[in-house]
Amino acid sequence: MRRPQGRGLELARKHIASCISELGSILNSAEFLMSNAYGTCEDGTEDRTTASGRQAIGFDANLNSRISAPTPPRSIKILSWKKAIEYFEKLLHHLDIICSYLLDPSLDVLLRFVAQFQKAQPDLVARVHLQLLLVQDGKLYGRYPILAVIIRAARLPEVIMRHDIQKNEYVVQLGQIVINMLKVLCTNAAWQRRKLGKILQDWRAIYVQLELAFRKEFGEGSSISNGENASAGILKHILIWVEEQTYWIAHRFLVLGFELELYSPSEYCMVYWYLYVVLIRLAEKTHLKMTVSDGSAKQKGKKRKDSPKDLAREARIPPAISFLQCQICLAEGLALLLAALRNELMVLQSPSPFNSEHERFIQHFELLQKACIPDLISYPSFKESTSHARFSSLVMYNYFKDAQKIAKEVKSSFLNDPDRLAELCILEQVAEHNSVALNVISRVGALDPSLKVSFEFIHHPCFATVVVKRS
Repeated sequence: MRRPQGRGLELARKHIASCISELGSILNSAEFLMSNAYGTCEDGTEDRTTASGRQAIGFDANLNSRISAPTPPRSIKILSWKKAIEYFEKLLHHLDIICSYLLDPSLDVLLRFVAQFQKAQPDLVARVHLQLLLVQDGKLYGRYPILAVIIRAARLPEVIMRHDIQKNEYVVQLGQIVINMLKVLCTNAAWQRRKLGKILQDWRAIYVQLELAFRKEFGEGSSISNGENASAGILKHILIWVEEQTYWIAHRFLVLGFELELYSPSEYCMVYWYLYVVLIRLAEKTHLKMTVSDGSAKQKGKKRKDSPKDLAREARIPPAISFLQCQICLAEGLALLLAALRNELMVLQSPSPFNSEHERFIQHFELLQKACIPDLISYPSFKESTSHARFSSLVMYNYFKDAQKIAKEVKSSFLNDPDRLAELCILEQVAEHNSVALNVISRVGALDPSLKVSFEFIHHPCFATVVVKRS
């Protein structure tokens, strides 16, 4: 796996398969070894470090406990034989996932792969190997220059690599920021969230610098459609992509908060509202990137009268945008449902003698606010958006039904993407459950004080399922 440019991945998979097979044989030998062991072991192999349950000859498992200092780092309990086998099986499985990755030069595909891989909470060893694979000699997989990766992600033609834009100091800085982001995404969830919040400032700063450089060189009124020189068009594409990527990082930052259980139920309303706003911006920037890219491609082609089929094709919403719209509807629905519960039924309110709601808003979103993500979003705008939420309006315009409908319609577009197809099925399930729960709460919530509403992450790690019970 350490061979440059991923050349040893195929051979590594063969070794991994052999190791997994050997571990299976070792695990199957436990019964035989136990039957041949002298005496009986009351605890079996649960806490023993050997398959037979007998103490290992010439090895004292408690040695590190006796010689370690009483201050940190303290002694670590040695894994039992069975848990050690399970650990290595899990580690080998994660390494096999890394080796089976196709080394796609598309940054979007790579980011989805890393995010999906991190859901399994891989061990440090697996994460280190992933990082070593992704970034080698300042290149992606040691094969593709980072600028080429950015150009592909921004949907620019590869001939741009010959352009002088790659010598621009801000473009060079952008390449380094992308490398840093890839390294951060390979860390554990807690460290990843901490660092993502900080590198958001770098992404925002590089966006501002690129925008200022663009305006300084080409003027305020420059646009791609005006047929100006190539540099202006390239910078415009890169600016759009940088903004889209910034919102992707912000989205990742918020989602990791759920995985790390950093939000209390009384804070779900503000978190889902902020997530809703970030998702809207992400969808807008992603759609803008696609539109600008398609527009540039059309300009290069021959001018001809658009047929009705072409116009209909253009009117369709891209599947990637529909996927985001499904999440937008869920986030908005949950935010307003939580707000309505607070406004009408006076539940999920936990006034703290230490922190006001405004202070908690700042604590959770301070890093996003510093980076102006999104612009003009603050605590007063959150209060204004949620203070008038009522069940009557929620039932009339059921966001969960919209999410369910979008998920059903767009699933056929992701038949070749099993990960996103599986997530769409889960989102559809969450939307269906929450739609039913909303109807129940709106009908009997105010009349039945014994009705208890809770939010559980039984289907999706980020979007909660509303559970309604009678106490």
